[in-house]
Amino acid sequence: MVPLWVELLLVAASVAVLLYHGFALLLAAQMPRLDPSPPTSSPETLPRVSVVIAARNEELDLPATLDDLLAQDYPNLEIIVVEDSSTDRTGEVIDGRAPRVQRVNPPPLPAGWVGKNWACWNGARAATGEWILFEDADVRTHPAAVRTTLEWAQREHADLATIGPAVEMRSFWERLVLPFYIQVVLTYFRAPHVSRPRSKSAIANGQFWLTPRTTYYAVGGHEAVRSIVLEDIAIARRYRAAGRALRFAWAPTLAQTRMYRNRPEMFEGLLKNVHGTEFSAVRLAGSIAGLVGFFLLPLALLPFGLLVGSLGLTLMGGVLYLALFGKHVVFARALGAPAAYGLLFPAAVGYYVVLLVTSLSQGLRRKTVAWKGRSYSMRP
Repeated sequence: MVPLWVELLLVAASVAVLLYHGFALLLAAQMPRLDPSPPTSSPETLPRVSVVIAARNEELDLPATLDDLLAQDYPNLEIIVVEDSSTDRTGEVIDGRAPRVQRVNPPPLPAGWVGKNWACWNGARAATGEWILFEDADVRTHPAAVRTTLEWAQREHADLATIGPAVEMRSFWERLVLPFYIQVVLTYFRAPHVSRPRSKSAIANGQFWLTPRTTYYAVGGHEAVRSIVLEDIAIARRYRAAGRALRFAWAPTLAQTRMYRNRPEMFEGLLKNVHGTEFSAVRLAGSIAGLVGFFLLPLALLPFGLLVGSLGLTLMGGVLYLALFGKHVVFARALGAPAAYGLLFPAAVGYYVVLLVTSLSQGLRRKTVAWKGRSYSMRP
């Protein structure tokens, strides 16, 4: 027999769990969506846009990305690719599309700089457009992507406009982990709140973000976040701190990307995103406790209620099962994965816990952050 106070405590904790997951669904429902739209401005009035791509060993993805950009319906477009010391055919891919694609070879990476930040900074310095669009080398775009995003940014008077592309998932591990990862990002950064003027939420998606050139330099650009691996978040926070307007929209029909090609690359990439170069044992320990407490422990209530013969706990445990599994099925389907992967969400949570534990272990041992063949030191 379970004491009444224990039952009440478990019910209260269950309500807190339901509110948390309900909040995640509410955020998803509030997320603005941006789709291809017909032109709203005459071509001669559109400002020059410079697309800057940092490319390091991107021979597989870059050709399609550049061909999509060359097929844009935007008439005043400059395409700049920074060849970041690649060891594959990336340089040949760029040169094969000259002169419509401009190649920039940056000086050697200085101490204290992250490679992508150095490449983006040098690409921005070569840009001549009134607006700069930073795009990753693995992002496929609709022919109206640049124009639609630029006109949206102008309508919204945005100083930083960013979109979330559709995520292509082909393997078991991509379909298992990435819907949960995107859900965590959505909730942690309260993504729909980014567009609210008085919100403190700040996020940019480094895969595709647009800004006026003058504003970029006014907040310091990539030089101001030179040593930070999660440069897009850091830059968004600088824009927010400077009182600049941010806009974020989900745009699965405007752009798509395959973030990782295999399981080792996905683990390394997500590990880099988890801990960046700014280590905090307290933050990581809190994140681990939060994942276990809000995603895994609630699943124990149903069998516990059956074991102790408590009808109230059994019913609440059943509600939690329906809510948690149902929610993850919805997220999996919304992001393009089969519904069955939503039913496997405890395994996705376990994967993410392993990421956090690995990050915590590496941070305590002062190990480096590895990405794209380079290593960066972590600091408190």
